[in-house]
Amino acid sequence: MQLWARSRPFDNPIRSLAALFVVWKCLILVIACCSPGPGYDTSTSLLLPTHESGEGRNLPTIVQHLVGRLTRWDAFYYVKAASRGYLFEQEWAFGWGFTRIIALGTTGLEKIGIAHYDGVEAVVAICIAHFAHFLSVLLLFNLTLAVFPGSTTRFAFTTSALYIISPAGIFLSAPYAESSCALFAFAGCLAFAKSFTSEQPSTTAKHDLLLLGSGVLFGMSVTLRSNGLLNGLLLLEEAFRVLLSLKNDFQIARVRRLIASGLGGLSVASGFLLPQYISYSDFCREEGVAILRPWCTKPLPSIYTFVQEHYWNVGLFRYWTLSNLPLFMLAAPMLVMMTVSGVWGLSSNRQVQHATNKLPKRAEGFPILRNLATSQLLFTLITFTTAHVQIITRTSSAFPVWLWYSIMSSEKGNSLVRNMAKFMVMYVVIQGGLFASFLPPA
Repeated sequence: MQLWARSRPFDNPIRSLAALFVVWKCLILVIACCSPGPGYDTSTSLLLPTHESGEGRNLPTIVQHLVGRLTRWDAFYYVKAASRGYLFEQEWAFGWGFTRIIALGTTGLEKIGIAHYDGVEAVVAICIAHFAHFLSVLLLFNLTLAVFPGSTTRFAFTTSALYIISPAGIFLSAPYAESSCALFAFAGCLAFAKSFTSEQPSTTAKHDLLLLGSGVLFGMSVTLRSNGLLNGLLLLEEAFRVLLSLKNDFQIARVRRLIASGLGGLSVASGFLLPQYISYSDFCREEGVAILRPWCTKPLPSIYTFVQEHYWNVGLFRYWTLSNLPLFMLAAPMLVMMTVSGVWGLSSNRQVQHATNKLPKRAEGFPILRNLATSQLLFTLITFTTAHVQIITRTSSAFPVWLWYSIMSSEKGNSLVRNMAKFMVMYVVIQGGLFASFLPPA
Protein backbone atom coordinates (compact mmCIF):
# COMPACT_ATOMS: atom_id res chain seq x y z
CA MET A 1 0.00 0.00 0.00
CA GLN A 2 2.77 2.46 0.91
CA LEU A 3 4.73 1.60 -2.25
CA TRP A 4 1.61 2.18 -4.34
CA ALA A 5 0.92 5.50 -2.60
CA ARG A 6 4.48 6.73 -3.22
CA SER A 7 4.22 6.17 -6.98
CA ARG A 8 2.25 8.52 -9.23
CA PRO A 9 -1.36 7.30 -9.03
CA PHE A 10 -2.68 10.76 -8.08
CA ASP A 11 -2.26 12.26 -11.55
CA ASN A 12 -5.33 10.27 -12.58
CA PRO A 13 -6.73 8.71 -9.40
CA ILE A 14 -9.81 7.16 -11.02
CA ARG A 15 -7.77 5.35 -13.63
CA SER A 16 -5.31 4.19 -10.97
CA LEU A 17 -8.12 2.89 -8.79
CA ALA A 18 -9.61 1.07 -11.77
CA ALA A 19 -6.26 -0.57 -12.51
CA LEU A 20 -5.82 -1.67 -8.89
CA PHE A 21 -9.40 -2.94 -8.83
CA VAL A 22 -8.89 -5.10 -11.93
CA VAL A 23 -5.62 -6.56 -10.63
CA TRP A 24 -7.11 -7.38 -7.23
CA LYS A 25 -10.27 -8.92 -8.68
CA CYS A 26 -8.24 -11.05 -11.08
CA LEU A 27 -6.20 -12.36 -8.16
CA ILE A 28 -9.35 -13.31 -6.24
CA LEU A 29 -10.92 -15.01 -9.26
CA VAL A 30 -7.75 -16.99 -9.96
CA ILE A 31 -7.67 -18.17 -6.33
CA ALA A 32 -11.32 -19.18 -6.58
CA CYS A 33 -10.86 -21.04 -9.85
CA CYS A 34 -7.81 -22.92 -8.54
CA SER A 35 -9.42 -23.99 -5.28
CA PRO A 36 -9.53 -27.78 -4.96
CA GLY A 37 -12.62 -29.96 -4.83
CA PRO A 38 -16.35 -29.21 -4.65
CA GLY A 39 -16.36 -29.09 -0.84
CA TYR A 40 -18.70 -31.01 1.43
CA ASP A 41 -21.84 -29.37 -0.01
CA THR A 42 -22.73 -29.90 -3.67
CA SER A 43 -25.92 -27.82 -3.72
CA THR A 44 -24.41 -25.43 -6.26
CA SER A 45 -24.66 -28.20 -8.85
CA LEU A 46 -28.45 -27.81 -8.69
CA LEU A 47 -28.07 -24.41 -10.32
CA LEU A 48 -25.96 -25.74 -13.17
CA PRO A 49 -27.59 -28.97 -14.39
CA THR A 50 -26.24 -30.80 -17.39
CA HIS A 51 -28.89 -31.44 -20.04
CA GLU A 52 -27.95 -34.50 -22.04
CA SER A 53 -31.35 -34.58 -23.68
CA GLY A 54 -30.80 -31.22 -25.29
CA GLU A 55 -33.34 -29.42 -23.11
CA GLY A 56 -32.12 -26.13 -21.73
CA ARG A 57 -28.86 -24.34 -22.49
CA ASN A 58 -25.63 -24.89 -20.57
CA LEU A 59 -23.15 -22.14 -19.81
CA PRO A 60 -19.65 -22.53 -21.29
CA THR A 61 -17.51 -24.89 -19.23
CA ILE A 62 -15.11 -22.23 -17.94
CA VAL A 63 -18.04 -20.01 -16.92
CA GLN A 64 -19.71 -22.93 -15.17
CA HIS A 65 -16.50 -23.61 -13.27
CA LEU A 66 -16.18 -19.99 -12.13
CA VAL A 67 -19.87 -19.74 -11.22
CA GLY A 68 -19.63 -23.00 -9.30
CA ARG A 69 -16.70 -21.67 -7.28
CA LEU A 70 -18.36 -18.35 -6.43
CA THR A 71 -21.95 -19.49 -5.79
CA ARG A 72 -21.32 -20.87 -2.32
CA TRP A 73 -23.01 -20.64 1.07
CA ASP A 74 -25.62 -17.85 1.15
CA ALA A 75 -25.06 -17.10 -2.53
CA PHE A 76 -27.07 -20.19 -3.40
CA TYR A 77 -30.13 -18.74 -1.64
CA TYR A 78 -29.80 -15.38 -3.40
CA VAL A 79 -29.53 -16.94 -6.84
CA LYS A 80 -32.30 -19.48 -6.27
CA ALA A 81 -34.73 -16.86 -4.94
CA ALA A 82 -33.90 -14.63 -7.90
CA SER A 83 -34.70 -17.39 -10.39
CA ARG A 84 -38.07 -18.53 -9.01
CA GLY A 85 -39.01 -16.13 -6.22
CA TYR A 86 -39.19 -16.76 -2.48
CA LEU A 87 -40.69 -20.17 -1.89
CA PHE A 88 -39.54 -21.27 1.56
CA GLU A 89 -39.77 -19.32 4.77
CA GLN A 90 -36.06 -19.43 5.64
CA GLU A 91 -35.15 -17.77 2.34
CA TRP A 92 -36.44 -14.46 3.68
CA ALA A 93 -33.27 -14.12 5.74
CA PHE A 94 -31.58 -13.05 2.51
CA GLY A 95 -32.06 -9.55 1.17
CA TRP A 96 -35.17 -9.18 -0.99
CA GLY A 97 -33.68 -6.19 -2.78
CA PHE A 98 -30.65 -8.05 -4.08
CA THR A 99 -32.69 -10.93 -5.48
CA ARG A 100 -34.94 -8.44 -7.26
CA ILE A 101 -31.91 -6.70 -8.81
CA ILE A 102 -30.64 -10.06 -10.05
CA ALA A 103 -34.05 -10.95 -11.48
CA LEU A 104 -34.27 -7.52 -13.15
CA GLY A 105 -30.84 -8.01 -14.71
CA THR A 106 -31.77 -11.46 -15.99
CA THR A 107 -35.00 -10.12 -17.49
CA GLY A 108 -33.04 -7.31 -19.11
CA LEU A 109 -30.80 -9.82 -20.89
CA GLU A 110 -33.84 -11.62 -22.27
CA LYS A 111 -35.34 -8.30 -23.42
CA ILE A 112 -32.28 -7.52 -25.53
CA GLY A 113 -32.39 -10.96 -27.14
CA ILE A 114 -29.77 -12.91 -25.16
CA ALA A 115 -30.87 -16.53 -24.82
CA HIS A 116 -31.51 -17.88 -21.34
CA TYR A 117 -28.89 -20.23 -19.92
CA ASP A 118 -29.22 -22.41 -16.86
CA GLY A 119 -27.43 -20.60 -14.07
CA VAL A 120 -27.47 -17.21 -15.81
CA GLU A 121 -28.83 -15.66 -12.60
CA ALA A 122 -25.55 -16.51 -10.89
CA VAL A 123 -23.56 -14.89 -13.72
CA VAL A 124 -25.70 -11.75 -13.46
CA ALA A 125 -25.28 -11.68 -9.67
CA ILE A 126 -21.48 -11.97 -9.97
CA CYS A 127 -21.41 -9.12 -12.48
CA ILE A 128 -23.61 -6.99 -10.20
CA ALA A 129 -21.32 -7.67 -7.23
CA HIS A 130 -18.23 -6.58 -9.19
CA PHE A 131 -19.90 -3.52 -10.68
CA ALA A 132 -21.34 -2.43 -7.33
CA HIS A 133 -17.96 -2.85 -5.63
CA PHE A 134 -16.24 -0.68 -8.24
CA LEU A 135 -18.91 2.03 -8.02
CA SER A 136 -18.58 1.90 -4.21
CA VAL A 137 -14.86 2.57 -4.57
CA LEU A 138 -15.56 5.67 -6.67
CA LEU A 139 -18.31 6.86 -4.32
CA LEU A 140 -16.02 6.42 -1.33
CA PHE A 141 -13.41 8.58 -3.07
CA ASN A 142 -15.93 11.42 -3.43
CA LEU A 143 -17.47 10.82 -0.01
CA THR A 144 -14.05 11.16 1.63
CA LEU A 145 -13.55 14.55 -0.03
CA ALA A 146 -17.05 15.60 1.08
CA VAL A 147 -16.71 14.51 4.71
CA PHE A 148 -13.20 16.00 4.97
CA PRO A 149 -13.47 19.26 2.99
CA GLY A 150 -10.08 20.44 1.81
CA SER A 151 -8.46 17.03 2.23
CA THR A 152 -5.92 15.89 -0.32
CA THR A 153 -6.48 13.63 -3.28
CA ARG A 154 -3.88 11.36 -1.72
CA PHE A 155 -6.05 10.82 1.36
CA ALA A 156 -9.19 10.04 -0.67
CA PHE A 157 -7.28 7.81 -3.06
CA THR A 158 -5.58 5.78 -0.34
CA THR A 159 -8.91 5.29 1.43
CA SER A 160 -10.51 3.96 -1.75
CA ALA A 161 -7.48 1.78 -2.53
CA LEU A 162 -7.69 0.22 0.92
CA TYR A 163 -11.39 -0.41 0.35
CA ILE A 164 -10.58 -2.39 -2.79
CA ILE A 165 -8.60 -4.90 -0.70
CA SER A 166 -11.32 -4.96 1.93
CA PRO A 167 -11.37 -7.90 4.37
CA ALA A 168 -14.74 -8.75 2.81
CA GLY A 169 -12.61 -10.18 0.01
CA ILE A 170 -14.39 -12.73 -2.16
CA PHE A 171 -17.78 -11.76 -0.72
CA LEU A 172 -17.54 -8.58 -2.81
CA SER A 173 -17.15 -10.74 -5.93
CA ALA A 174 -19.56 -13.58 -5.21
CA PRO A 175 -23.39 -13.38 -5.46
CA TYR A 176 -23.71 -11.62 -2.09
CA ALA A 177 -25.46 -8.36 -1.23
CA GLU A 178 -22.49 -6.76 0.57
CA SER A 179 -21.14 -4.69 -2.31
CA SER A 180 -24.61 -3.53 -3.42
CA CYS A 181 -25.51 -2.55 0.14
CA ALA A 182 -22.29 -0.52 0.40
CA LEU A 183 -23.04 1.12 -2.95
CA PHE A 184 -26.39 2.51 -1.83
CA ALA A 185 -25.09 3.34 1.66
CA PHE A 186 -22.16 5.36 0.29
CA ALA A 187 -24.41 7.01 -2.30
CA GLY A 188 -26.85 7.98 0.44
CA CYS A 189 -24.06 9.42 2.59
CA LEU A 190 -22.74 11.42 -0.35
CA ALA A 191 -26.19 12.78 -1.15
CA PHE A 192 -26.61 13.71 2.52
CA ALA A 193 -23.25 15.51 2.50
CA LYS A 194 -24.16 17.39 -0.67
CA SER A 195 -27.43 18.49 0.92
CA PHE A 196 -25.41 20.93 3.04
CA THR A 197 -24.17 24.20 1.61
CA SER A 198 -21.06 25.90 2.94
CA GLU A 199 -23.11 28.66 4.55
CA GLN A 200 -26.70 27.74 5.29
CA PRO A 201 -27.72 24.10 4.85
CA SER A 202 -31.45 24.73 4.48
CA THR A 203 -31.79 27.45 1.87
CA THR A 204 -32.55 25.73 -1.43
CA ALA A 205 -35.03 23.11 -2.58
CA LYS A 206 -32.20 21.35 -4.41
CA HIS A 207 -30.48 20.54 -1.13
CA ASP A 208 -33.74 19.34 0.38
CA LEU A 209 -34.24 16.99 -2.56
CA LEU A 210 -30.73 15.66 -1.98
CA LEU A 211 -31.65 15.07 1.65
CA LEU A 212 -34.78 13.17 0.61
CA GLY A 213 -32.75 11.29 -1.99
CA SER A 214 -30.30 10.17 0.67
CA GLY A 215 -33.20 8.59 2.58
CA VAL A 216 -34.38 6.77 -0.55
CA LEU A 217 -30.86 5.44 -1.17
CA PHE A 218 -30.54 4.33 2.45
CA GLY A 219 -33.91 2.61 2.14
CA MET A 220 -32.67 0.71 -0.89
CA SER A 221 -29.61 -0.39 1.07
CA VAL A 222 -31.91 -1.75 3.79
CA THR A 223 -33.66 -4.01 1.27
CA LEU A 224 -30.23 -5.53 0.62
CA ARG A 225 -28.97 -5.87 4.20
CA SER A 226 -30.77 -4.91 7.40
CA ASN A 227 -27.73 -3.08 8.82
CA GLY A 228 -28.57 -0.28 6.37
CA LEU A 229 -31.19 0.84 8.91
CA LEU A 230 -28.44 2.37 11.02
CA ASN A 231 -27.77 4.96 8.33
CA GLY A 232 -31.11 6.47 9.25
CA LEU A 233 -29.38 8.05 12.25
CA LEU A 234 -28.09 10.74 9.91
CA LEU A 235 -31.61 11.77 8.97
CA LEU A 236 -32.89 11.42 12.52
CA GLU A 237 -30.30 13.81 13.92
CA GLU A 238 -30.84 16.25 11.08
CA ALA A 239 -34.59 16.24 11.74
CA PHE A 240 -34.04 16.98 15.45
CA ARG A 241 -31.47 19.68 14.65
CA VAL A 242 -33.83 21.48 12.27
CA LEU A 243 -36.76 21.07 14.68
CA LEU A 244 -34.81 22.69 17.50
CA SER A 245 -33.64 25.50 15.23
CA LEU A 246 -37.28 26.36 14.47
CA LYS A 247 -37.76 27.37 18.10
CA ASN A 248 -35.29 30.21 17.67
CA ASP A 249 -35.95 31.25 14.08
CA PHE A 250 -39.04 30.03 12.23
CA GLN A 251 -38.40 29.85 8.48
CA ILE A 252 -40.31 28.16 5.68
CA ALA A 253 -37.02 26.80 4.32
CA ARG A 254 -36.38 25.02 7.61
CA VAL A 255 -39.89 23.59 7.65
CA ARG A 256 -39.28 22.28 4.15
CA ARG A 257 -36.02 20.68 5.25
CA LEU A 258 -37.73 19.12 8.26
CA ILE A 259 -40.32 17.57 5.93
CA ALA A 260 -37.55 16.28 3.66
CA SER A 261 -35.81 14.73 6.67
CA GLY A 262 -39.04 13.07 7.79
CA LEU A 263 -39.83 11.70 4.34
CA GLY A 264 -36.26 10.47 4.04
CA GLY A 265 -36.58 8.69 7.37
CA LEU A 266 -39.81 7.06 6.23
CA SER A 267 -38.01 5.88 3.11
CA VAL A 268 -35.38 4.18 5.26
CA ALA A 269 -38.07 2.46 7.33
CA SER A 270 -39.92 1.43 4.16
CA GLY A 271 -36.82 -0.40 2.97
CA PHE A 272 -37.25 -2.77 5.89
CA LEU A 273 -41.05 -2.85 6.06
CA LEU A 274 -41.78 -3.50 2.37
CA PRO A 275 -40.25 -7.02 2.27
CA GLN A 276 -41.97 -7.78 5.57
CA TYR A 277 -45.33 -6.79 4.09
CA ILE A 278 -44.75 -8.89 0.98
CA SER A 279 -43.83 -11.95 3.04
CA TYR A 280 -46.80 -11.36 5.37
CA SER A 281 -49.12 -11.35 2.36
CA ASP A 282 -47.61 -14.60 1.11
CA PHE A 283 -47.57 -16.59 4.34
CA CYS A 284 -50.26 -15.06 6.54
CA ARG A 285 -53.03 -13.96 4.19
CA GLU A 286 -53.22 -16.77 1.68
CA GLU A 287 -56.58 -18.50 1.53
CA GLY A 288 -56.63 -22.06 2.76
CA VAL A 289 -53.81 -21.67 5.29
CA ALA A 290 -54.91 -23.94 8.15
CA ILE A 291 -52.23 -23.05 10.68
CA LEU A 292 -50.52 -19.68 10.75
CA ARG A 293 -46.79 -19.47 11.35
CA PRO A 294 -45.87 -18.15 14.84
CA TRP A 295 -44.59 -14.80 13.57
CA CYS A 296 -47.87 -14.07 11.76
CA THR A 297 -49.77 -13.55 15.03
CA LYS A 298 -47.24 -11.21 16.67
CA PRO A 299 -48.18 -7.54 17.20
CA LEU A 300 -45.35 -6.57 14.84
CA PRO A 301 -44.99 -9.55 12.51
CA SER A 302 -41.54 -9.75 10.93
CA ILE A 303 -40.47 -12.81 8.98
CA TYR A 304 -36.87 -11.58 8.95
CA THR A 305 -36.43 -11.49 12.71
CA PHE A 306 -38.28 -14.80 13.13
CA VAL A 307 -36.24 -16.61 10.49
CA GLN A 308 -32.98 -15.28 11.88
CA GLU A 309 -33.90 -16.53 15.33
CA HIS A 310 -35.64 -19.81 14.39
CA TYR A 311 -33.44 -21.09 11.55
CA TRP A 312 -30.09 -19.39 12.14
CA ASN A 313 -30.10 -19.24 15.95
CA VAL A 314 -29.51 -15.49 16.01
CA GLY A 315 -30.16 -13.95 19.41
CA LEU A 316 -28.55 -12.28 22.39
CA PHE A 317 -25.48 -14.31 23.47
CA ARG A 318 -26.71 -17.41 21.60
CA TYR A 319 -23.47 -17.52 19.65
CA TRP A 320 -21.36 -17.34 22.79
CA THR A 321 -20.40 -21.00 23.01
CA LEU A 322 -17.02 -22.62 23.46
CA SER A 323 -17.22 -24.24 20.03
CA ASN A 324 -17.52 -20.79 18.42
CA LEU A 325 -14.43 -19.41 20.15
CA PRO A 326 -12.28 -19.80 16.98
CA LEU A 327 -14.80 -17.66 15.10
CA PHE A 328 -14.57 -14.93 17.74
CA MET A 329 -10.80 -15.05 17.41
CA LEU A 330 -11.12 -14.76 13.64
CA ALA A 331 -13.43 -11.76 13.99
CA ALA A 332 -11.30 -10.11 16.70
CA PRO A 333 -9.18 -7.90 14.39
CA MET A 334 -12.21 -6.29 12.77
CA LEU A 335 -14.11 -6.09 16.05
CA VAL A 336 -11.21 -4.17 17.55
CA MET A 337 -10.76 -1.98 14.47
CA MET A 338 -14.45 -1.16 14.22
CA THR A 339 -14.62 -0.30 17.92
CA VAL A 340 -11.45 1.80 18.12
CA SER A 341 -12.21 3.71 14.92
CA GLY A 342 -15.80 4.26 16.04
CA VAL A 343 -14.67 5.87 19.28
CA TRP A 344 -12.17 7.92 17.27
CA GLY A 345 -14.88 9.14 14.91
CA LEU A 346 -17.12 10.41 17.71
CA SER A 347 -14.85 13.45 18.11
CA SER A 348 -15.74 14.42 14.55
CA ASN A 349 -14.65 18.06 14.50
CA ARG A 350 -11.16 17.19 15.71
CA GLN A 351 -10.80 14.43 13.13
CA VAL A 352 -11.97 16.67 10.29
CA GLN A 353 -9.48 19.30 11.39
CA HIS A 354 -6.69 16.70 11.48
CA ALA A 355 -7.41 15.62 7.91
CA THR A 356 -7.94 19.08 6.43
CA ASN A 357 -6.07 21.47 8.76
CA LYS A 358 -9.32 23.37 9.16
CA LEU A 359 -12.87 22.93 10.38
CA PRO A 360 -15.65 23.05 7.81
CA LYS A 361 -18.09 25.91 7.98
CA ARG A 362 -21.09 25.06 10.13
CA ALA A 363 -19.30 22.04 11.55
CA GLU A 364 -22.11 21.69 14.08
CA GLY A 365 -24.51 20.97 11.21
CA PHE A 366 -22.22 18.50 9.48
CA PRO A 367 -22.60 15.36 11.60
CA ILE A 368 -21.70 12.70 9.03
CA LEU A 369 -18.48 11.41 10.58
CA ARG A 370 -19.89 11.38 14.11
CA ASN A 371 -23.12 9.66 13.06
CA LEU A 372 -21.37 7.09 10.89
CA ALA A 373 -19.09 6.32 13.83
CA THR A 374 -22.14 5.87 16.06
CA SER A 375 -23.75 3.53 13.51
CA GLN A 376 -20.53 1.56 13.23
CA LEU A 377 -20.25 1.16 17.00
CA LEU A 378 -23.87 0.05 17.31
CA PHE A 379 -23.45 -2.46 14.52
CA THR A 380 -20.26 -3.82 16.08
CA LEU A 381 -21.99 -4.23 19.44
CA ILE A 382 -24.98 -5.99 17.85
CA THR A 383 -22.74 -8.32 15.86
CA PHE A 384 -20.57 -9.13 18.87
CA THR A 385 -23.47 -9.92 21.20
CA THR A 386 -26.19 -11.24 18.89
CA ALA A 387 -25.14 -12.26 15.37
CA HIS A 388 -22.80 -14.84 13.87
CA VAL A 389 -19.73 -12.86 14.80
CA GLN A 390 -17.51 -13.89 11.87
CA ILE A 391 -19.69 -11.93 9.42
CA ILE A 392 -18.08 -8.71 10.70
CA THR A 393 -15.22 -9.25 8.25
CA ARG A 394 -17.59 -8.84 5.31
CA THR A 395 -20.35 -6.61 6.68
CA SER A 396 -17.71 -4.03 7.66
CA SER A 397 -17.62 -3.20 3.95
CA ALA A 398 -20.65 -0.90 4.38
CA PHE A 399 -18.93 1.27 7.02
CA PRO A 400 -16.24 3.78 5.94
CA VAL A 401 -15.09 5.17 9.31
CA TRP A 402 -12.60 2.38 10.02
CA LEU A 403 -11.00 3.04 6.63
CA TRP A 404 -10.48 6.73 7.39
CA TYR A 405 -9.08 5.83 10.78
CA SER A 406 -6.69 3.32 9.22
CA ILE A 407 -5.24 5.88 6.82
CA MET A 408 -4.82 8.59 9.44
CA SER A 409 -3.27 6.16 11.91
CA SER A 410 -0.86 4.90 9.26
CA GLU A 411 0.23 8.46 8.58
CA LYS A 412 1.14 8.70 12.26
CA GLY A 413 3.28 5.56 11.99
CA ASN A 414 0.88 3.27 13.84
CA SER A 415 2.45 -0.18 13.35
CA LEU A 416 -0.62 -1.96 14.73
CA VAL A 417 -2.75 -0.75 11.83
CA ARG A 418 -0.09 -1.67 9.27
CA ASN A 419 0.26 -5.15 10.73
CA MET A 420 -3.48 -5.61 10.70
CA ALA A 421 -3.64 -4.54 7.05
CA LYS A 422 -1.06 -7.21 6.21
CA PHE A 423 -3.09 -9.75 8.13
CA MET A 424 -6.25 -8.83 6.22
CA VAL A 425 -4.55 -9.25 2.85
CA MET A 426 -3.38 -12.68 3.95
CA TYR A 427 -6.85 -13.45 5.30
CA VAL A 428 -8.54 -12.53 2.00
CA VAL A 429 -6.23 -14.86 0.07
CA ILE A 430 -6.93 -17.77 2.43
CA GLN A 431 -10.62 -16.86 2.64
CA GLY A 432 -10.97 -17.02 -1.15
CA GLY A 433 -9.66 -20.59 -1.31
CA LEU A 434 -11.78 -21.78 1.59
CA PHE A 435 -14.95 -20.10 0.34
CA ALA A 436 -14.60 -21.48 -3.19
CA SER A 437 -14.17 -24.99 -1.78
CA PHE A 438 -17.31 -24.61 0.33
CA LEU A 439 -15.30 -24.69 3.55
CA PRO A 440 -15.91 -22.51 6.62
CA PRO A 441 -15.74 -19.87 7.89
CA ALA A 442 -18.32 -17.90 5.94
